[in-house]
Amino acid sequence: MVVNFGTIFVKKKKCKQKQIPAKTQGDKSRRRYISQGARDEMKRALPFKRVAAKTPKRPTLSNRPSDDDGDQTPPSQPQPDSTPIPEIPADKMTILPYTFFQIDALDLAPRLLGKFLRRDDVVLQITEVEAYRPNDSACHGRFGITTRTAPVFGPGGHAYVYLCYGLHSMLNVVADKEGVGAAVLIRACAPISGLETIQQRRGQKTSKPVLLSGPGKIGQALGLSTEWSNHPLYTPGGLEILDGPLPENMLIGPRVGINYALPEHVNALWRFAIAGTPWISAPKNTLRPSSS
Repeated sequence: MVVNFGTIFVKKKKCKQKQIPAKTQGDKSRRRYISQGARDEMKRALPFKRVAAKTPKRPTLSNRPSDDDGDQTPPSQPQPDSTPIPEIPADKMTILPYTFFQIDALDLAPRLLGKFLRRDDVVLQITEVEAYRPNDSACHGRFGITTRTAPVFGPGGHAYVYLCYGLHSMLNVVADKEGVGAAVLIRACAPISGLETIQQRRGQKTSKPVLLSGPGKIGQALGLSTEWSNHPLYTPGGLEILDGPLPENMLIGPRVGINYALPEHVNALWRFAIAGTPWISAPKNTLRPSSS
């Protein structure tokens, strides 16, 4: 018997081959075969399971934050929480005299732009108005002198506050001489001071134009009721109108919500606003630059 110690022969056990079909772009009937041993070798070489990295979703219009005006802004460019409020020196605020209001409502309306309304710590700058004249089918004076409309026929410079829909106190400034029956509606303002008081009265914690863009909001911000009718706006104390800068440019357009009036009055351009300010009520697309 001869034994060879130099070489050891080991009989290898055959591994059964498992057929694993693999589709190719060419002949679909072709198959490639991977042995079970090769599959075990691959598992040892790759002991950890590879997990694909998740790609973060890009923000879409549906998941972007939006402000209370409905504007949608990407998270990388957040919208400011407030609108800049103009600063006016206190020494520039002097009460307008009685004679300032003794003119036609159509002349008084644009002159009120830029002026200030003051009640206690709240000061608002007038940014939008509407004129209502005698023989105007949209003016409350068309009903004649009644318990409700009597203040409109008072002397210019007094307040006329009426309820709209039984809810909103609307502030008007009586124009012209006593007995004429004309006034200017205050439609929008910008806050100058007393912002916290305004927000509390309005029940809205914002300093954006939505806070004061509408005549009902003005009455609420000033804490007015119909009891303020006939109040003289040219005397110290209570509610006052103070002098302010004239606007450089002005917008004009038809008045709002008077479809019941005659066509000539519906289309009259008796609505006035300061150009370039965001503190204007809706609709804004009916306003255009004044030619004068």
